[in-house]
Amino acid sequence: MMNSFQYKNEAQRLIMAAIDKILSGNGNATHINYRADIDGLRAIAVGAVVIYHAFPKKLPGGFIGVDIFFIISGFLISTILFQGLDAGVFSIVDFYRRRIKRIFPALLTVLLFCLAFGWFFLLSDEYRQLGKHIAGGAGFISNILLLGEAGYFDASADAKPLLHLWSLAVEEQFYIFWPLILAFNWKKHWTFQAIVILALASFSINIFYIGNNQNAAFYSPLSRFWELMLGSLLAYILLYRPRLLEKYRNAQAFAGCALLLASVLLIDHTIQFPGWWALLPTCGTCLLIAAGPLAWVNKKVLSSKLLVWVGLISYPLYLWHWPIFSFLHIVVGGGQSSKMKLVAVFVSILLAWLTYRFIEKPLRTGGRIHQSMAILPAIMIMVGLAGYYCYMEDGLQGTGYRVVGKNEFSRHFDNSYPDWHYMKTQGMIEKNREQCNFYDLDKFFIGDATNVPRPSIPNECFERNKDGDKAVFLWGDSHAAQLYFGLRKNIPVDWQILQITTSDCTPGFQIHQPSEKNSCDQSNWFARQLLQKAKPDVVIIAQHSGQTIENFNQMAGHLKKMGVKRIIFAGPVPEWKMDLPRIVIRRFWEATPQRTFFGIDQSVIDRNNMLKAKFNTTGAVVFADLLGQFCNMDGCLVYLGNDRMNGLTTADYGHLTPVASDFVTRSLLAKLLVAGPSD
Repeated sequence: MMNSFQYKNEAQRLIMAAIDKILSGNGNATHINYRADIDGLRAIAVGAVVIYHAFPKKLPGGFIGVDIFFIISGFLISTILFQGLDAGVFSIVDFYRRRIKRIFPALLTVLLFCLAFGWFFLLSDEYRQLGKHIAGGAGFISNILLLGEAGYFDASADAKPLLHLWSLAVEEQFYIFWPLILAFNWKKHWTFQAIVILALASFSINIFYIGNNQNAAFYSPLSRFWELMLGSLLAYILLYRPRLLEKYRNAQAFAGCALLLASVLLIDHTIQFPGWWALLPTCGTCLLIAAGPLAWVNKKVLSSKLLVWVGLISYPLYLWHWPIFSFLHIVVGGGQSSKMKLVAVFVSILLAWLTYRFIEKPLRTGGRIHQSMAILPAIMIMVGLAGYYCYMEDGLQGTGYRVVGKNEFSRHFDNSYPDWHYMKTQGMIEKNREQCNFYDLDKFFIGDATNVPRPSIPNECFERNKDGDKAVFLWGDSHAAQLYFGLRKNIPVDWQILQITTSDCTPGFQIHQPSEKNSCDQSNWFARQLLQKAKPDVVIIAQHSGQTIENFNQMAGHLKKMGVKRIIFAGPVPEWKMDLPRIVIRRFWEATPQRTFFGIDQSVIDRNNMLKAKFNTTGAVVFADLLGQFCNMDGCLVYLGNDRMNGLTTADYGHLTPVASDFVTRSLLAKLLVAGPSD
């Protein structure tokens, strides 16, 4: 195992100085432990995240920048801990004091800004949610709160200004336990074994959660700790077994670059992440760090002045960028131009530099560290309590921006955790016939979302009546379930509606056996059984994603072989870049137009036009142009009738309200259903 060294006072002083500089992110450090290329790697990480959030289509895998940060953090902090333990100068109190000095100043600045901004610009339900997230951010439990909120029916991520603090929470939760575990194992010389065992255990939990609870896989500390542990393992090897990584430095660096490039290009939001995919960015980062500061890529590219400068402000830039983007989305609505997003990026960079220059550095070098370490936690507690008060007082209704009228309208459509107000008060469980959903909504509503399917659904969802009634099978995800209300109201009473509509599940024939782990797999397998046994007269397929001509043709081929006589593929409905109720409040409160193109997602219209142009409609296979019922040359319908609240067409970004479901089935879908094949 490792040798025990006796350090003189001067050596101990140098080690403690290096620890302070590395923890503080000081790029001017001259100690051998400082590496400019790691600051450059920080710049790559934060740049990927910022670009992804500003222009997700340009860099679909940019969110892996967080995984790069996890490796860097685990590597640097564990290096510091190893050296401190080796030198006999490790102090748990001193470690946490330095973490507070590094983390609290910028975080407090951003939390206070969000609290003040929300006072002037947020509605009560928005301010209430922000208050909860401020409390969670101050207490470093954001990931736990978001785990309870995450899911298919939750409010848009764009409307959560502090969503990004989940990763900071994971880090700080890790550092509550990791120094203590290291200190315990150091004396027993089990450090290497402890790192490997704990990392493998965490990675195994990650793989388990991917198949059973993807939200937990993303937010749970247990499924993320392995990434920080991987950085710790790298630190241990470089300090005590460097010969394992001494050769082929340039090859390591280029391989690391290749893995990071593959990560941002191959990984996107449709991938089950982290899972096995997370090995791409984490291993790529490890290879770049292991290559050392003298490898060509590290020396010439990562150590360049620009990247090092961005790396120095990477922490405040990460903290600032998402609140700026989110508040822009909330206040402006769905009409942000590329120019506005670029301005938001530059504002984020400016605020990050100002925070670094005038808040972080003075507190690091001011000399009164012990006093500031007592004051900073006290301020953090007060900010957290202020956020909690805002949450408990229901967003401080009647103050600031929270005036009568807008609040009621906003509250009517509010569908956030833990109330799920819209779904429950408007009877959406019954109107969408959610009992035919294999996704376990009961667990979801109590903040325990899981991919594990419901053990069963009611017989009326899949068993055909014996009295000879005609039957239509409604198959798909929530965008199919939203059609049930209109169908039941507008088709003849002698038609039975069979239904399997599982949340976030694209229908398909790829699954050939039941699943106890994945609600979508179980749903599609069950749908196959239904088709074979019930033999419905008509099948209606509706879905949010996977709407392509190729997919439709494959589905139609399977269904025809199973004896289905009429197949209706429902096209998309209008989708908005911001929840439609928010667009009305923010943009059209004084005068709400019946139709508008403002905030509409043009890509959905383009997709619908493509499907109409290429779809080979016959008497047996039909494309239902739902979007065409809502949109014309003057825009897309905002509301029906004379009441904008009760007549609004979508309750969020694109799920139809019951009145809109009734409208589109009465005007088109019911007619297509009862019409017989003409060929």
